[in-house]
Amino acid sequence: MPRQVAIERVRNIGIMAHIDAGKTTTTERILYYTGVLHRMGEVHEGTAFTDYMDQEKERGITITSAAVTCSWADHTINIIDTPGHVDFTAEVQRSLRVLDGAIALFCAVAGVEPQSETVWFQANQYFVPRIAFVNKMDRVGANFNRVLDMMRSKLAAKPVAVQIPYGAEDKFKGVIDLLSMKAIIFEQSDGGNFEFTSIPDEWIEAATKARQELVEAVAEHDDTLLERYLGGDEISVEDLMRGIRNATLHLKITPVFCGTAFKNKGVQQLLDGVLHYLPSPLDVGHVHGHNVANPDKEETRKPSDDESIAALAFKVITDPFVGRLTFIRIYSGTLTVGQQILNVGSDKKERVGKILRMSANKREELSEAFAGDIVAIPALKFTKTGDTLSDTKYPILLENIHFAEPVINQSIEARTQADQEKLTESLHRLSEEDPTFRFHTDAETGQTIINGVGELHLEIIVDRLKREFNVPVRVGKPQVAYRETVTNTASANGEFIRSAAGKNQFGQVTILVRPNEAGKGLEFRNELAPQTLPDLYIKSVEKGAIEALRVGPVSGYPMIDIMAVLTDAAYNEDDATETAYAVAASIAAQDAARKAAPVIMEPLFQVEVVTPEEYVGEVIADLSSRMGRVEGIHSRDILQVVTAVVPLSQLFGYVTQLRSLTQGRGSYSMHFARYEPAVKK
Repeated sequence: MPRQVAIERVRNIGIMAHIDAGKTTTTERILYYTGVLHRMGEVHEGTAFTDYMDQEKERGITITSAAVTCSWADHTINIIDTPGHVDFTAEVQRSLRVLDGAIALFCAVAGVEPQSETVWFQANQYFVPRIAFVNKMDRVGANFNRVLDMMRSKLAAKPVAVQIPYGAEDKFKGVIDLLSMKAIIFEQSDGGNFEFTSIPDEWIEAATKARQELVEAVAEHDDTLLERYLGGDEISVEDLMRGIRNATLHLKITPVFCGTAFKNKGVQQLLDGVLHYLPSPLDVGHVHGHNVANPDKEETRKPSDDESIAALAFKVITDPFVGRLTFIRIYSGTLTVGQQILNVGSDKKERVGKILRMSANKREELSEAFAGDIVAIPALKFTKTGDTLSDTKYPILLENIHFAEPVINQSIEARTQADQEKLTESLHRLSEEDPTFRFHTDAETGQTIINGVGELHLEIIVDRLKREFNVPVRVGKPQVAYRETVTNTASANGEFIRSAAGKNQFGQVTILVRPNEAGKGLEFRNELAPQTLPDLYIKSVEKGAIEALRVGPVSGYPMIDIMAVLTDAAYNEDDATETAYAVAASIAAQDAARKAAPVIMEPLFQVEVVTPEEYVGEVIADLSSRMGRVEGIHSRDILQVVTAVVPLSQLFGYVTQLRSLTQGRGSYSMHFARYEPAVKK
């Protein structure tokens, strides 16, 4: 089956913003006007098409990024409606990795909100061109120009209005198009009909000023337009649109639209903007990867159906009807049903049984998929998020998706013993879907520990275990994994002299215990003079001493970073046994450890907090109150990065406190640094 729509007419876009800015509502309107829906759903009623999970309907928020395909003006648009809550930024990250462009949505009242900043800077990392839509212009307090100012100050962006609102709040009637210099008035019912009219006299001055600013901003990045502008020549709408497009694709400017999705005003013009200003796969150009045989050698694939297949798996979900579904973005080549492809990372071959085009939780079977398409493939056995799928003969390894580390932990257990195996299986499936969710069994406490990026994230996981997998669980807090070590040097003698069943057993040694280098663990050294003790018994001494030092004398925690030294031994050839020397070494090592000033060690974590500058003082004060030591502060774009070392025991609940301190605009990551003596609380 030949390609239905030329690749230059394909747009892969995401809609990203802070929670409650209107992303899902805007997506609903887009689907309605493009003919995918015949009735508009509402988030507040729980009828939104892309919010199909029970938790999404109840909370009125988007949790998973939903993929949907629609058509507008002979173009195919693949849209991913991404979550806005900070606990689900992984969904945004993996979407941005495979999208070519994005719509950044801002509330006309609240402006640039904390999560808007997070996703904006994520889009910068992936070099994703954006257009902006100032939504909710009909709300009390709506202020279009203030949103533009906030974009400049908080995002270091260069917003350029291609429309200005015609009125605001309850007087919002439509938009004024700055290219055609016409007012667009929408009918009141569903906004499907609108008309172009002359700009009212009272708006001509504002529109003329805004258009001049638009032309100047675009001409700044186009030498030809600049020359004509400075020469006083009239710039045509086509030339201006071409200039806007070029500057947008190179991330020089962000064209800004406005309207109210809920009242159905401005959405069609936003769709036109997607076609005019956001890139097609051809504009994005070659995808870069690595040669499998020689990872230092770069390889590329051009966005062509005739190239060998190269695709990236960016999302895995469990569909109640189809089972395990893997979403992929095809960068080059043609994928057909029945084709065998290579999972490059695992070096496993997969067979494509079906190709599905997904519209949220609805699906359409395809016989082929082409370069630029976003599709889902069921029943791939070995593929997980971030894996590259390629031609078996011409493999290429694409760059993986890097996710933030999970920073909040909880213990979890099934309510009944019978459900324990089911719980483990369910956690495996959830961790396959969500790369920021992990779990493991603590070897010391026996607890199952789940890890996520926030309390809501883990709350949703627990809720899904109950509803989707029918595994009710109890959730608690995990125990901190403390350790013990010695801070001094001490020596002790141990002996084992026993007679059993007519056979004598003899073993006598002196063990010195001292601190070892950090990270070296438990080590044994023999400092006996040669021939003092046969090698057979030295090995028994080593085994006995190391086993004895595994459990600390203070609270029974595992011991770390200790050197046990065999300094003296008595030997009786007739009565010596391996068991006797092992027991004697155990007695000596335990006694020496008790004398060598043992202490409890706690895990310290290296913490990196990213926050706007105005909250740096509060962040540092809070870290200090948690017995953290601040090691440095440096800038990253317009944000500040505070690095500190903090005891793990003081970090439970920190994600919530940080959001409270920074009005939700701060984020942090942490990783294990080292163990240090525990400070008494």
